[in-house]
Amino acid sequence: MPLARKEYSDFQAIAPDAYETVRALGGYAANAGIEEPLLELIKLRASQINGCAFCVQFHVLQAERLGVPSDKLNLVVVWREAPQFSARERAALAWTEALTRLADGVGDEVYAQALSEFSDRELTYLTSAVASINTWNRFGVAYRWTPPARQARVSAAAS
Repeated sequence: MPLARKEYSDFQAIAPDAYETVRALGGYAANAGIEEPLLELIKLRASQINGCAFCVQFHVLQAERLGVPSDKLNLVVVWREAPQFSARERAALAWTEALTRLADGVGDEVYAQALSEFSDRELTYLTSAVASINTWNRFGVAYRWTPPARQARVSAAAS
């Protein structure tokens, strides 16, 4: 039987300074003007690679809230084969994968593709978002955070 681990809320209570640092690092990219739906796609992709069930579910729910189409969310795992993704999204996803799988290195082609879609400033902030989600993934996997439940949707007819 696996050892019970601390839940998500404990991290914030136990180490509020660490929690706020990771949260702030992730927020800089949105504050710099990078589109929130794009940020959710890269967070989802890194979380898939890292096997963080909590973060996968969390970022699917966030992306849905922002209006990201379900076909895009379903196909982000195979984005190279899916035509739904723009050149900017493809560059961001390739950048995310390279930074998440650092042992494979960041190839010149991936770097050139990223620079063709993002300014130097944007790419720096995109990198901070990738660093942040990779950090969150490590906490989520290490502490076996439980994926958040989907809230029951209230239909317009019921309101």
